[in-house]
Amino acid sequence: MIPGGGQPNMQQLLQQAQKMQQDLAKAQEELAQTEVDGQAGGGLVKATVTGSGELRGLKIDSKAVDPEDTETLADLIVAAVQAANENAQNLQQQKLGPLAQGLGGGGTGIPGLPF
Repeated sequence: MIPGGGQPNMQQLLQQAQKMQQDLAKAQEELAQTEVDGQAGGGLVKATVTGSGELRGLKIDSKAVDPEDTETLADLIVAAVQAANENAQNLQQQKLGPLAQGLGGGGTGIPGLPF
């Protein structure tokens, strides 16, 4: 409710919405440039993704490579990428969560965002 029963100041609301949109765009850009890691097999396989979830790098220790057992290596790669993506999602929530609440998300998030 507006104090005094008046109408909301549409110009002020528009300015607030534009600022939130700019803050959201800035946070998304920061996420796209921030890299996070995930690992599996005690560090034998490490994956690097951006805060927005783009796979940027994969390091495989030679100890993880067994030509007779490529399935285990594949499992380690998948686990490392999943761990990195989980870390990216946590970073997204830290960066975008407060903005989503400011946009009326109320803890439920914004449709289309991953939280």
